[in-house]
Amino acid sequence: MALIEPRTLKGFRDFLPAAMIPREQLMETARRVYRRYGFSPIDTPTLEYLEILTGKGSEETDRQMYHFTDNGRRKVGMRFDLTVPLARFAAQHIHELGTPFKRYHIAPVWRGETPQAGRFREFVQCDFDTIGTTGVVSDIETALVIHELLQEIGIERFRIRINNRQILTGLLEQLDLKHASTAVLRALDKLEKVGADAVRKELSDANINESQIQQIFSFASIRGDAESVLKQLSGQLAGNELAQTGIDRLNTIRGALQAAGVSADHFEIDVSIARGLDYYTGVVFETTLGDLPEIGSVCSGGRYDNLAELFTKQHLPGIGASLGLDRLLSALEKLGRIPTNPCAADVFIPLFDADRINDYFALAALVRQSGLSAEVYPEPKKLGAQLKYADQRGFKVALVAGSRELDEGIVQIKDLRNKTSADSPWKNDPNAFIDAVKLVLSMNRGDLLAANS
Repeated sequence: MALIEPRTLKGFRDFLPAAMIPREQLMETARRVYRRYGFSPIDTPTLEYLEILTGKGSEETDRQMYHFTDNGRRKVGMRFDLTVPLARFAAQHIHELGTPFKRYHIAPVWRGETPQAGRFREFVQCDFDTIGTTGVVSDIETALVIHELLQEIGIERFRIRINNRQILTGLLEQLDLKHASTAVLRALDKLEKVGADAVRKELSDANINESQIQQIFSFASIRGDAESVLKQLSGQLAGNELAQTGIDRLNTIRGALQAAGVSADHFEIDVSIARGLDYYTGVVFETTLGDLPEIGSVCSGGRYDNLAELFTKQHLPGIGASLGLDRLLSALEKLGRIPTNPCAADVFIPLFDADRINDYFALAALVRQSGLSAEVYPEPKKLGAQLKYADQRGFKVALVAGSRELDEGIVQIKDLRNKTSADSPWKNDPNAFIDAVKLVLSMNRGDLLAANS
């Protein structure tokens, strides 16, 4: 029988432990921050009825969607994001959950786009959303979660760029371009990626005249600190009620962020931010890294007050954002923030004598009861071979004990990075022993949330 060549589909990938460990660390950080603000976990199916998904994102997401007819002759699609399934979920279950309902959802999504560096057809989104309130408090809280999430990950230089689609819509009304809002917003959203000339051509191709294009670019070029930008907007859009509503809301968000201690270096009002998806109706967010702005937004989102209206007559406004897990990991790797050989466990315990297996497992149990993790080698090989395995797996600390040491209740705490070791009693003074192990570990931390030394 001919062997089948082991290979992955184009645009998809396997994750080896060295890649998967920092991914899980980042997801755990997101879960911890989301829960800190009262968001609860949910999950939804990979497949939805096709009518649930189509027409909810953009023409591009409709084209990229994986869809087929199943064995029951139902037209189904694989979710392209987690927001549209949330709208269906909320409409179906909100009578059980009540409002406001705060959820987070960390799961894979699929888009059949052309694979390129850092972009794949299967990727994980880390979403958090609040459903059932139009209050500005939820807008503020969304910005605070983004801010705390980036800080918790250990990123110092980042900027949350905030805008409001009401301001953009007000501008389009003023320019008599409301009929072309989708074309204008999608073109404006590409400004930073493709440049002014390409956006100008796209607007011109959408039958927008030169005077209107000039005013759009004049609007998008407004810069300054948050207070200054808001004053300029009020002047440029004076008398436009919808735009002024959006400006006032941004001003409230600005004040609350400052009151919460968010540095002015970490957020700005950026009127060029449009977000290309059709369902956004209010405040929108994009977050860029100060040390790697070219990678794009690593945490984006906004308010979508009408998305659930296709599924229920009950008004279910929402707001939320999504951490771009893969994009952020790619950025952290470029910045040297991900260890080259991360390890799943804290300490390694070599096995010298199979007859003393109970002692080794008692030692491992002590370590685990302290909150650390430990791996016991499964065979009594030579120490050199076992330590080679530990080095290959990225262990920083080994707890070495032969029969004599076990008889004396002593363990050698071996620092595998600095090639040093010290004996420590583990039975007579277990607390001091664990403290010694933790001290060696603390000197060798190289995890995702701390820059490599």
